Amino acid sequence: MGKDKLFTQFNIKDFTLNNRIGVAPMTRMSAAKDSIPRQDVFDFLVHRAKNGASIIYTEAIVTDYESAQGYPGQSRILNQHQIDAWKPVVQEIQKEGSIAIMQMFHCGRMAWPEINPANRIIAPSSLTPEQENPLTEAPYPSPESMSQFDIEHVITGFVETAKGAVEAGFNGIEIHGAHGYLINQFLSSYSNNRTDTYGGSVENRCRFANEIIQAVKKVIPDNKLLMFRISNWGVADMEVSLFDTKDEYQEIIKRLSDEPIDVISVSTYEFNQKAFGTNKTMAQLTREVTELPIFICGSIFDRASADEALEDADIILSGKSLLLNPNWVEDIRSDKTLNRYQSEEANIAYTEKVLL
Repeated sequence: MGKDKLFTQFNIKDFTLNNRIGVAPMTRMSAAKDSIPRQDVFDFLVHRAKNGASIIYTEAIVTDYESAQGYPGQSRILNQHQIDAWKPVVQEIQKEGSIAIMQMFHCGRMAWPEINPANRIIAPSSLTPEQENPLTEAPYPSPESMSQFDIEHVITGFVETAKGAVEAGFNGIEIHGAHGYLINQFLSSYSNNRTDTYGGSVENRCRFANEIIQAVKKVIPDNKLLMFRISNWGVADMEVSLFDTKDEYQEIIKRLSDEPIDVISVSTYEFNQKAFGTNKTMAQLTREVTELPIFICGSIFDRASADEALEDADIILSGKSLLLNPNWVEDIRSDKTLNRYQSEEANIAYTEKVLL
């Protein structure tokens, strides 16, 4: 298929995508007290569908009103008012021939008490990141180690959020198990030193993710997509490898592949960076042990990088480029020379300026 692959159709379950390009989930912290994003954020998602992206992700949506929130202005989809706000957005995305995916997560220890309605921070273990919180410019507080009740309560939050997404009409749901947030905190021995059935071995550290997947699967129709996102890096202590070895990472991928999910989405800094001291990328290491479709993101900014990324994945996701360039899909179709955006330029995502 070669260089034409990017603009070929791709089938996932019952869906036929018009191309291999998606808008990556980007947390924009735009919600008010009603936990509903600003209108310009909704408009951005619809316009990127109009401008050619086949997959439109929401920003990561927090899963409960107690301990899930880690940043100000995060969105929820837990009540009828919130569901009704998302419904027309989802419908407009679908009218453009794209699919809409709701991504959900719990921040775990990546939070501070005042940001959560219940004034709590919970995590698999009472371990804090080494770096300071960039939003508070203070050390992260020590989280409470989660009890069995906490674990079951958090799983209920994922289930209820999934129900909200189904009611709003989303085509799929992604469970965010990346970037050092709660599910990733359980998966990684860097943040999980539990000695019960949720800690220690890879099997035990995967248990929380598995229980969430199983519980969510029960409440979504068979024609909806269920996806899982994973990374080897976190938003704090970014230099730390969250998984110790290639073998450990691949064992986790194998276990996830045995679960009822339809896609594994791999988040990287650089999609072509070699991983775990091997000569292979994260996508290549993932592909070795799963037959599931693979999404990939990380420094994909022009036609050449998109084509290269698709050599080992099925779908590319773009964050900064699709945020800052409304015409990015057509620009890469025409192989236009494009510059790579810097993270500082993407800070516009947190303003009310409409990027259409």
